[in-house]
This record gives sequence, C-alpha cells and structure tokens, in this order.
Amino acid sequence: MTSFWTGERIRLRGIEPDDWTALRRFATDEERLGDLVQAPRSAEGHRARAKEQAVAASDGDCFTLAVEAVDTEEMVGAVGSHHADARAGWFQYGITMGAEHRRKGYATEAAVLLLRFMFDERRFHKCEARVFAHNEASLALQRRLGLVEEGRLREHVFFAGRHHDVVLMGVLADEFARLHPTTPRRTTG
Repeated sequence: MTSFWTGERIRLRGIEPDDWTALRRFATDEERLGDLVQAPRSAEGHRARAKEQAVAASDGDCFTLAVEAVDTEEMVGAVGSHHADARAGWFQYGITMGAEHRRKGYATEAAVLLLRFMFDERRFHKCEARVFAHNEASLALQRRLGLVEEGRLREHVFFAGRHHDVVLMGVLADEFARLHPTTPRRTTG
C-alpha cells in the first residue's frame, strides 16, 4: 500500500534534527518576501528549534511536518496544523516553501495531504488560514485548495515599516472533498 503521506511529487515526514539548515533557509526566504521580519537567529538557535520539533510529542491535532521532494529526498518546505479546536471542529494550517521550490506544485500537494488527514482522519469540519493581503501567491494557493475569504483584519500586523492587512480564509470539509476527492490507494504486490 502506498503511504498516506506520499503524493506524486512530495512526501510529508517528521522534522529531523538535521533539517535545521533548511528551516534557516526558509526563514530567510520568508523575510525576503517581506512576510516575516524577526531578529536573526543563530545557527545554534535553528539547530535547537529543529531538535525540539524532532522530539516534540504530537497531540494529534497540532504538528509540523517536513515537505520532502520524492525524487531528490530534499526538504523543500514545511506544513503544519496549528490552533486546533477539536470541540468546535476547526483548525488553522500554515505552509512555507523554499524560494527555489515555489511554483512547482509542492505546496498544493502538501496542503491537500495535510487537509485530507485533518478532515478524513481527525474529523475536523473546517480549515482556516491567515494570509498577508499582499501575498498574491499564497492567496492563489488557498483559492486553489477551495478556501474562500471570510474576512480581513485591517492593518493587523506591523512589519517592514508599516501595517499590513491579514486575510482570513476558510474551507469546510465537504467543500474540500468536492474539489479534492480522495483517490483509492494503490496496493503493490
């Protein structure tokens, strides 16, 4: 049987301590996009963060996974679920891709795998995402996944010298299933 966590181009896996260099590169890429400005973190700080994530116990609903290219086994991004409310049935998710790995379909495939897990296996009803209003590529990704704009937090975050809007987006499990139906798993042997 093919792994639930493997798509055509990518595979989702746990974070490993050696992933710290990729995580550092992703943080730099995010800053270059103007999506995240934080104080620089040392190499040791990135190592500690990767090690912490590698040994963190998952609560089943909130976790971060490495996005790995199937053909090269290189970590090309990260995806995770955050702020899950099992009682109300919603969760938020986030995704980042290394600059050289964008626009290759990796993010869409990784998000579809994650959302299928959260909707089909964890039985959540709704997925939410928060996207900076100026990040057209991320907004387009969310729309491809079926998320729709549900609101806007005006001038909600401050970085790069000014305030920026945050777009609140969401998709319900049945809406997602219609757009991204589950295909039967192939068995080998």
